[in-house]
Amino acid sequence: MVRAGLVTATSLALTGAVIAHAYFLKHQFYPTVVYLTKSSPSMAVLYIQAFVLVFLLGKFMRKIFFGQLRAAEMEHLIERSWYAVTETCLAFTVFRDDFSPRFVGLFTLLLFIKCFHWLAEDRVDFVRGCYILNTFV
Repeated sequence: MVRAGLVTATSLALTGAVIAHAYFLKHQFYPTVVYLTKSSPSMAVLYIQAFVLVFLLGKFMRKIFFGQLRAAEMEHLIERSWYAVTETCLAFTVFRDDFSPRFVGLFTLLLFIKCFHWLAEDRVDFVRGCYILNTFV
């Protein structure tokens, strides 16, 4: 938990520093935005910030919809996510010409939806198992 907070704070500080540096170089909004989008290190920092925000949004949505996850649910989620990410990275090699921020965003959305589907599936299986056990008792 502390490590996630440290990563979030570091990412926020880096993003603020990059934006401030770009603004002090260009002194206007539009040239600052152009500088940020054309500079590879700046884009890398902004992508890291976007990843952190998506991660925090995922944790928040998980808390809202599922509450505390059981150990088995977390294990299944990590295992399935690992295979989904490796499969998708292999698919990226096929679509490397179409690699863009929009493509990465849609991939992230797909992974998000898959994770919530897997969590819902595990939760339904758990509830179904509890119901079957309660009917026999």
